[in-house]
Amino acid sequence: MMIKSIELKNFRNYEDLQISFDEGTNILFGDNAQGKTNILEAAYMSGTTKSHKGSRDREMVRFGEQEAHIRTVVTRREKEYQIDMHLKQGRTKGIAVNRIPIRKASELFGILNMVFFSPEDLNIIKNGPTERRRFLDSELCQIDKIYLADLTNYNKILGQRNKLLKDMTFRPELSDTLPVWDMQLVETGKRIIKRRKQFVEELGEIVRSIHFRLSGGKEDLLVNYEPNIDDIFFEDELSRAKPKDLKLCQTSVGPHRDDLLFSIGGVDIRRFGSQGQQRTSALSLKLSEIELVKRSISDTPVLLLDDVLSELDSSRQNYLLNNICDTQTIITCTGLDEFVRNRFQINKVFEVISGQVFERSVLT
Repeated sequence: MMIKSIELKNFRNYEDLQISFDEGTNILFGDNAQGKTNILEAAYMSGTTKSHKGSRDREMVRFGEQEAHIRTVVTRREKEYQIDMHLKQGRTKGIAVNRIPIRKASELFGILNMVFFSPEDLNIIKNGPTERRRFLDSELCQIDKIYLADLTNYNKILGQRNKLLKDMTFRPELSDTLPVWDMQLVETGKRIIKRRKQFVEELGEIVRSIHFRLSGGKEDLLVNYEPNIDDIFFEDELSRAKPKDLKLCQTSVGPHRDDLLFSIGGVDIRRFGSQGQQRTSALSLKLSEIELVKRSISDTPVLLLDDVLSELDSSRQNYLLNNICDTQTIITCTGLDEFVRNRFQINKVFEVISGQVFERSVLT
């Protein structure tokens, strides 16, 4: 799997851009705030329909314009796909695959699988549970369309239930409709919990092996799923929490409150681990994503590295770069010193200056 090319029109700070990538390692370098990350954002949107930053569509349209266009050409198992995406001010985005419009995001998922790694991901261990749930969901949605449908439905049901809890404050007679939403929430939530449990078990084996090598055989990292509620008790706990939910006007139990536990030698490194342990564990987690996607789709995902190398010491840089040789990689960075010093294989180099991209000669 690889991204052959990306075309941008009025996307972020790009008026008109056409860029072709190599199937190996591609470097986008330049000063900060020149537009390097915007190219990765466009690539990520082409596979997921969403910005990795959580930006709204209108925020990605170039200032002064009404719409933006992303065209990404992808090859997968010798087939070529053209993904077109129109972002419009105040309107729902339009998406087409091979010039045929699609109605649901699920129709796009699975064409382009990616692993996105940013400096913020190095804090995924020590930050709040929201980021770890986002990690779970983003990976599962790429490899499991049934999970994507269940998660989408669950979030809709959760929103409707929370709205009903608020409305019941002023209209108690609406309480008769609450069991309907409870039943749907439980049915969908149970499937999400079961799938997450299976995913984390698979992920944990890979993370453990990678981290053991990355730490020089000194640390044994365990990843455990911490569901907010066991699926078999979900219905009872939801009923028991009803008085609390009515008081808070929100649903207090369910997979929307799940978390992951990372431990080394029985110690919770979220709370008691050193910064070095947390960062190494985060790197192990991201590397395990690549391997897990490979196993799930029998193909290699595209790896997007957004200025991550500057956040890692030389040993972790070496480990990362030496373990992505069979994956198309697009890397952003401010300078090329590390690549020159360590003589890593580079296939294409681009310099990004104020929303313009210039191909440079490959370093040797």
